[in-house]
This record gives sequence, C-alpha cells and structure tokens, in this order.
Amino acid sequence: MRKSKNGCLRHLWVFVLVGLLELSGVHSVLGAKPRPERLPRRPLVTELEPYSPLEVPADADFKPFTDRWRIVPPPYELNVTGSLWDPYNQNILKGDIPIYGPDIFLNLTGVLDILVETRAVPTPSGVSAGRSGSQAFFGKYRQFFINMNLALSVDLFKGDTAFKPFDWRVKGTLIRNANNVKTQETGAVNIDVRKGTDRKDGITTVQELFLEVKLADLSPHYDFISVRGGLQPFNSDFRGFIFADTNLGLRLFGNYGSNRNQYNLALFDMREKDTNSGLNTFDPRKQRVLVANFYRQDFWVKGYTTQVSLHQLWDDASVHFDENDFPARPDPTGRFTPHEVEATYWGWTGSGHVRRLNLEHALYAVQGDDGLNPIAGREVDIEAHMVALELSVDRDWFRPKISYLYASGDDDPRDYKARGFDAIFDNPAFAGGGLSFWNRLGIRLTGTGVTLVNRNSLLPDLRSSKEEGQPNFVNPGIHVFNAGIDIELTPKVKAILNANYLRFDKTEALELLLFQAPIDKAVGWDVSAGIRYRPFLNNNVVFLTGLAGFRPGRGFRDIYASGRTLYLGFANLTLTF
Repeated sequence: MRKSKNGCLRHLWVFVLVGLLELSGVHSVLGAKPRPERLPRRPLVTELEPYSPLEVPADADFKPFTDRWRIVPPPYELNVTGSLWDPYNQNILKGDIPIYGPDIFLNLTGVLDILVETRAVPTPSGVSAGRSGSQAFFGKYRQFFINMNLALSVDLFKGDTAFKPFDWRVKGTLIRNANNVKTQETGAVNIDVRKGTDRKDGITTVQELFLEVKLADLSPHYDFISVRGGLQPFNSDFRGFIFADTNLGLRLFGNYGSNRNQYNLALFDMREKDTNSGLNTFDPRKQRVLVANFYRQDFWVKGYTTQVSLHQLWDDASVHFDENDFPARPDPTGRFTPHEVEATYWGWTGSGHVRRLNLEHALYAVQGDDGLNPIAGREVDIEAHMVALELSVDRDWFRPKISYLYASGDDDPRDYKARGFDAIFDNPAFAGGGLSFWNRLGIRLTGTGVTLVNRNSLLPDLRSSKEEGQPNFVNPGIHVFNAGIDIELTPKVKAILNANYLRFDKTEALELLLFQAPIDKAVGWDVSAGIRYRPFLNNNVVFLTGLAGFRPGRGFRDIYASGRTLYLGFANLTLTF
C-alpha cells in the first residue's frame, strides 16, 4: 500500500528528535548505555622490537610456525608422511624444505629415458654391399635402434622462488648414454665396411654445468636482471626453429614491467657433439652463436606474446670427422675445402590466442656470406627466408589445427646467391614434431654422409650433420602443409594425429648434386599418430608411443628410385625422480 504524505513526515520528525537527543546527552535518561571513551592513539613504532616466540597454551586451537616450509596440513586433510624416496610428498631432496637456513634448497633429479625405434629408411649400400649381386645404390631399408640415457641432476639454489627469481643457483647434470643400432647394409654404421652392419656405443658426459646469479632487483614486482654462465639449455624462440641446444655460453637475462617484458642476450662458444648420442663433449667446435631476443606479453591483444630476435653465426673453417669416420666438415660433396660461414638471422615470432583462436607464427630472414660453398663451388652471398604459421581452436577435450611452413630454396646453385634457408641448430616442435617421419628421422642422400634431411629437423639442407656439420644455404627448400588434432581422451591419455604433405621449393640443387634431371618437387605424404600416457597425472612417469608412415611422391621416387612406403614405430619411456 502506498504511504501517505503525513506518514512520511511523522517518520522524519522521529529521526530528527533522536538525533537531537544524541547530541544533548539525554540518551542516558532514556536508558541507553553511554558510549565508551575513545582510547588514545598508539604512537608509531620507530624501532623494531626483539622477536619473542608466542607462548601458546597446550589446548589452544592454533599452532605457530617459524616459516611456511614446515606448515603441517590440518587433520581433516589426507596427510602422508614423506620420505627421502617419495617425490610426491614433502621431501628435502626435492626442494620442498630448505637444507640450510630459511631459503637455501637442494633439488636432486634422476631421469631414466629409454627409446626403442624400428624404421624403414633409404640406406646407401656403399662401396661393398653385404650381399652378392646387390647393384642398387640404396639397399635394404630396415633398421632397429635402442637409446638409453641415465641422468642425474644436482640443483642447489637460494631464494624464495615461489614468487621471486633465484638469488643464485648452481646446477650440474651427468648423463650416461648407451645406444645400439642394427642395419642391413655395410657402410651404414661406419665408413669402414669391415665394421659390419651393427654398432654398439656409449658415453658418459657432463651435459649441464652452470652458475646463475641475480645482479639486481629492478622493481617491487620481482622484475630482475640475472646472468648465467656455463653449459646450459637455451631455446631462442617458441618452437625451436633456429637455435635450440644445450651448450657452453654466457647469458644475460631478465624482465621488467611486472614480467610483461622479457629479454635475453646470450653468447655461445659451441662444443662438439658425440656423433651417436648427440650429447656434449668438451672439445671446441670453432663455432660461435650470438642471440638477442625480446618478448612482449599481451601485445596487440591480451593472451598474445610477440618476440623479435637477432641471431649471429660465426662458423670457422675446419676439418672434422665424426665418431664413425664419416667426414663432417666440410660437407663431403663438391669442393671438399674448409670454408667459413657467417650469417645473420632477423626474426619475428608470436604465440598466444586471439579470443578462441590459438595463433603461432614465425618469420625469419637470413643474410651473410659463405666463403666457399661446396655445392656452388664458389663464395656465395646468403639471402634466404622462412615462414611458419599454425592456427588451432580448443573445443572442450580436443584441439584441431592446421599449419604451414615454407623455407626458401635455391633455384640457381651455380650463381653468387645462396637462397636456400638453413638453421643453426634447430629442433622444431611443428607439424607433428617428433611424431613425424620426416622430422624425426635423418634420411641419407649419399653414401659419404650427406643427408637430405637431418634428424629432428624439417629443412632439407643437404649438409652432413646438424650437430657436427656447417649450415648449407644452397638447398632445395621445402613447403610443409599440415593438418592435425590433439585429443584428450582422459586426463591421463592424450592422442596426437597429424598428416603432412611435403613439396620441395626448388630442385636445381638436388639435380646438380645427383647429376640427375629432372627431379619433381613432390616429396610425399607423412601421416603419424601418437599416444602419450601419464599414469599418475604428472611427469614422473611418461610413456609415449608413435607410428608414422611415409608415402613417397614423384620427387622422392626420382631420388631414391623406389616408391615403397616407409615407416617408423617407436616407444619412449621416461621415469623421473
């Protein structure tokens, strides 16, 4: 019911009367309790009082703790007493509790990584085939490979790293490797055919050993600048297109703007790699790499990070044979003469999402000079480029995606321009990554050690080895068209499916190298499927298995004189403490 005007006036008078009574002190007459006098304001503390632990009765409802590392969960939670062998619960060996003082921690990590591969790849029969009457240049294709790494890492650091960067850090990783490969052709595991068709090898080496020190805090928001020196891992972009390696270097890095801006300046004096394991040795490589990059988060739109980078390569003239006596530097083709390579890479990459669309892209241009390219047979100026793009959308439990990669090729290998794109030390997580047949396996082109594509690379660079050879910018280039889908079948099981179609950009370098023309541009179809299983919903136990098939196109058949379908099957178990 609507109130009358007189009723509203009566209520207003009551409020006014009560206010007057409060001001006049008549409230005591009406029976109201007097307001207590206001206590005097406490003076500011000018000196810190000495700390004394709280005296808490035994039957109190709370318990004081000296630091947050030793907080005991309340009794209504499921508590499990930890031990030195338990990495899941509180463990002093896993950096959960300080080993000295309030903020010095130790993290011990043990990793056992076992890889088993069976594959069918073109294998040169060499100068002496294992079977009489074998006349084809490429012999039997089947190979079997086992690789095992046992690693122990010791990581000692100071700092409250839940929020802040390390004050200082020392880390070392020792690895024991054992590997075994079985082939069906002599000359495949060693240039000396008397070595047979199988090889067993192993190495113990220090893969990581570095010291990191924070130089300064730049703001109250944990912006900092630090320096790290020694054998250390470094990936220069989001997907490992140009440089992704663990090597000897000095790195200055940090952030500002509440971590919105990040930067790296790193100089590496490369070490030689062990041929059969890919791990570091202590021998100098006579190759230096300078990397400077800058990241900006929430650039353009929130959720998208952009990066600009500069890579500078100095690769000195040298002669080097790998552990299996194959020539690695210079490339064993054309003019077999030591030569210097200097190259500068300019790059722009990005990673993130624009609303629901996930976006990954890369654009690189490289310029420089090759003192005596073995295929061109002369000094060449380097001018090449690469483009990569991946688009995907997350839809509940699966992610469909499409991607494309283009690396320019050289259309005239005898002129003064080298237009084929090559990387420094790439390891691309793109277009199927390690599940892809083309990416995962190195495919030999000649019996002396030149490869069409190196292991863990997408670039057909015609160099002897990614680890021990020199970049070669006189190459055919590549187009990679990819469609795939990632499916979270359960929280523990993930399926990855990919299909790639590959085409050479130019084939003139191949035609000159093989004295064969014409060679078609169609490389073929690469289809792969993989399953990743994490039984404990973490990375302490990871099982990855995959199967890939490669259907050669006309260009691949022109090179290898065979249209047989090639395959790859592998299983990888990683146990981490």
